[in-house]
This record gives sequence, C-alpha cells and structure tokens, in this order.
Amino acid sequence: MNSLRLYRQSCCLLLRLSQGIVVALTLVGCSGYQVSTSVNEGMDLAHQQYADGDCVATIQTLSKVERMLRSYRFMQPEVSLLRGLCLERQGYYLDAMETYNYIVATFPQSEYAYRAKARLKVLTTKPAS
Repeated sequence: MNSLRLYRQSCCLLLRLSQGIVVALTLVGCSGYQVSTSVNEGMDLAHQQYADGDCVATIQTLSKVERMLRSYRFMQPEVSLLRGLCLERQGYYLDAMETYNYIVATFPQSEYAYRAKARLKVLTTKPAS
C-alpha cells in the first residue's frame, strides 16, 4: 500500500513539474515574441527616421534596438549598415568606414556585408574635399 501511495505522489509531482515547465516555456516564448516585435518596430522607426533625414534620431533608435538584440544577433548587420549610412550622411566618413569594416569582418556571408563592401569601395574612391 505504501508503494502505491509513493507511486501516486511521484506521478503527481512529475505532472506538476511538467506543467510548470510548459508554463515557463510559454512565458519565455511570449516575452521573446514581444522583444522580436519591439526590435522590428524599432527598425521600422529607424528606417523612417533615416528616410526623413533625421540621423540623430535614427542613431538613438538604433542604440535602443541594439540593446534588445542580444537574442536576435542576426539583425545586427542591418542595424550596423543603417548606422554606417547615417554616419556617412553626417560626414563622418572614417566612422562609417569602420562600421562597414566591422560588418564585413563579423558577418561576411550576409547580404549586408556585400552592401558594406560597396559602400567602402565608394568611400575609398571618393575624392577629398
């Protein structure tokens, strides 16, 4: 009789534990979705600010997005490219080149590395003012 009670208690404990794990995984998944949505909204805002010519606001927005990117590393090259374009637009050519070099070195297989190489080529052939 004791072994049957011990068996039932073990089953109940395992059931509660598995339910707790499911709830925890669901919550983590939901918070990951919220971060993903925030990152996408931040990138949309940054692109709009860049299109409007407001590089100061764009760089501030990109900084906020980068803080959220810890789990979304795949978006870093896009963030860096947009930052480089803003730096270039503001006349900070050396900083832009450093940003483009970072993209090429860190994410060589991404489409953004290809675009960064193209920007580097333009900047290195640009005549001095």
